[in-house]
Amino acid sequence: MSISDGSPNDTAIVDNNTNLDVSNLVYDENSKPFNVSYADWTEKWWQWTYSIPWDKNPSYDDTGKYCSENQIHQVWFLTLAYEHPVIRACDIPENTALLITLLNSECSYAEFPLLKTEEELRECSKRMQDLVVGVNASFNKVNVPNLENYRVQSDIFNFTLPENNILNLTSQTTQAVADGNWLFLKPLQTGTYELKVKGDINATSTIEINGNLYNGPVGWNYTTTYILNVK
Repeated sequence: MSISDGSPNDTAIVDNNTNLDVSNLVYDENSKPFNVSYADWTEKWWQWTYSIPWDKNPSYDDTGKYCSENQIHQVWFLTLAYEHPVIRACDIPENTALLITLLNSECSYAEFPLLKTEEELRECSKRMQDLVVGVNASFNKVNVPNLENYRVQSDIFNFTLPENNILNLTSQTTQAVADGNWLFLKPLQTGTYELKVKGDINATSTIEINGNLYNGPVGWNYTTTYILNVK
C-alpha cells in the first residue's frame, strides 16, 4: 500500500482491507493543502454551501445527485444530511481532495443581527460548537483516529446568500465566523470507497445569545454515508 506524503498533487493509494491505515489518508491539521490553510478551506466550504439554492443544495440531497454543484477541481466539499440518515453516491474526479464537516457551527450578522463585532461572532460559534460531544468517521469501514484534533475556528469571512437560500433569508452578503470539526481526505486513486460520518451533540444543553436560546447544530447529528466513485 502506498500513501501520499500530503503534498497537493499526491494521490493516496489504498487497498480495501481491514489493515488500512486511514490516518495516513487525512491531511495533518497543521498542513496547508494546496497551499491553503485548514481554516481558510473551512471558510471556502461555508461560502460554497451557502451559495447553492435550496432546491439543488447538496445538504438536502438524499441521493448524491447534487454532489457536483459548484465544486472546484482541487477540493470537493461534502456535507451532512439534515434530520435523517442518508446514503449518497457521488462520482468524484481523480486527483481531488475531499473536505467534509463532522459537525460545525457558524454565526453571521445576517442570522444574528444583534451581534456587532467579530469577537461576538467568534464567541457565538464557539459556544455552539462546544455542545458537540463526539465525532466519528470511518473509511472503508475502518475508523479514522484522532478526530478531536481537527476542530478549527475560522477568521471572519464573507459569504453571499442567493435567492431561495438554505437560511431562508433575504439575498445578501454578510460576514461570519465558523467553528467546527472536520475531516480532510487526500486525493484517492480510481476506485469505489465508503465514507461514513456522524457527530453527536448534547441535546439537553443550550446557549443564550442576545436573549435567544440555541442548542448547537441540532438536526445534523445523523449518520451520513457516501459511496465515492473516483473516476
